Amino acid sequence: MDFALNESQIMIQQMVRNFAQNELAPIAADLDRDGRFPEEIIKKMAGLDLFALPFSEEYGGTGDGYLAYVLAVEEISRACASTGITYAAHCSIGTGPVYLFGTEAQKQKWVAPCAGGEMLAAFGLTEPDAGSDAGGTKTTAVLDGNEWVINGSKCFITNATYAGLVIITAVTEPGQGTRGISSFLVPGNSPGFSVAAPYEKMGLKASDTAEIILEDVRVPQDYLLGKRGEGFKQFMQVLDGGRISIGALSVGIAQACLDAALEYAKERKQFGQPLSKFQAIQFKLADMATAIELARMAVYRAAWLKDEGLPFSRESAMAKLFASETAVKAALEAIQIFGGYGYTREYPVERYLRDAKLMEIGEGTSEIQRLVIARQLGC
Repeated sequence: MDFALNESQIMIQQMVRNFAQNELAPIAADLDRDGRFPEEIIKKMAGLDLFALPFSEEYGGTGDGYLAYVLAVEEISRACASTGITYAAHCSIGTGPVYLFGTEAQKQKWVAPCAGGEMLAAFGLTEPDAGSDAGGTKTTAVLDGNEWVINGSKCFITNATYAGLVIITAVTEPGQGTRGISSFLVPGNSPGFSVAAPYEKMGLKASDTAEIILEDVRVPQDYLLGKRGEGFKQFMQVLDGGRISIGALSVGIAQACLDAALEYAKERKQFGQPLSKFQAIQFKLADMATAIELARMAVYRAAWLKDEGLPFSRESAMAKLFASETAVKAALEAIQIFGGYGYTREYPVERYLRDAKLMEIGEGTSEIQRLVIARQLGC
C-alpha cells in the first residue's frame, strides 16, 4: 500500500498552501466580519487553474484528478472555510453533474467555462419541504413544445447569487416518486429566475447562500441533463463526490484549529511555564492531531477510490461523517485551550467553530451519513 502523494500532487498542495496562507488567511477574518464574498480571491484561484483540477483536459480541465482537487479544498479551507465551500460547491456539485451526466455538447458549452473560472456553478436540490428527504421535491418542470417550463423554489443554495449555471432538480413525472425527478441546466440569467437576499448565517459568512425562485423559467428541451426521470440517481451519485469535498473542507478547518491551539499553547504562560508543558493540554493536542490525521486519510482514500473508478459511496459517507465531527470537536478543544480568549473575536477559533458546524449538516447530515453507511453494510 502506497500512501504517498505523487510529485504533481505535492506541487499542487504546496502551491495552494502558499497562496492560501499568504493571500487568503490574512483577510479571512475581515471577510467573515463583513460578510463579503471574496470575488478578488475567486479570480486569483481561477488564474491558478484551481477550478480546473478535477476535470479532464478535453473540457478545459487540467486532468489532475479528484485527489488533487481535494488537496486544494483542504488548503483553501484551512485559511478560509467560506472560500472553501464556495470552491467546493462550484466544482463538486455545481459543475460535477454536467461533467458526469451531460451530453458532449453540454460539456463543451458549460464545463469548460466553469473549469476556467469564467462563471460559478450551483446545485439547486434542497427545498423548504425537501431537505434530508430530497425525494420530496416539489419544483416542477413541464414540457411545452420544445421548452421546459420550471416552477418552484430552492433553499440554502451556495453560490446562488453569483452562479452563471444552476443545476435544478424538478418533478417531470408526478406520482412516480424518486423516479419522477429530472435534472436541468438553468442559466442564472434566465427570465423568471430570481435570487432572494442571502441568509444571515451563523458561520461561513463570506460565502453566498440564498434561496432561488423559479417562476415560469423556460429552458430549451435539450437542457435536460441526462435522461428524463433519472435526476434522483444522478444527485445521489453527485452527493457521493460532494461529501468527499465536505470531508476535505472539514479537515482544513480542523487543521486550522490545531495550528492555532498549538501556537497559542506554546506562547501562553500560566504558573510560570507555557501551556504546552501541561499534560492536560498535551493530551488535548495529541487527540486533536490523531483525529485530524485519521480524517485526512479517510478523505484521501475516498478521493483515490473515485479517481480509480472504484466504488466509494460508503467511504465518502464515512469520510464526511468522521471529518465533519472531528472539525467540530477540534474547534471546541481549541476554544477550551484558549480559555476566555477563545470566546472572543480577537482569535480565530470562535470562527472555526461557527464554520465547522455546517459540515455536520450540509450535503447530508451526520444522521444521513450513518444511514448511508448502515445501508452499505446491508442493514
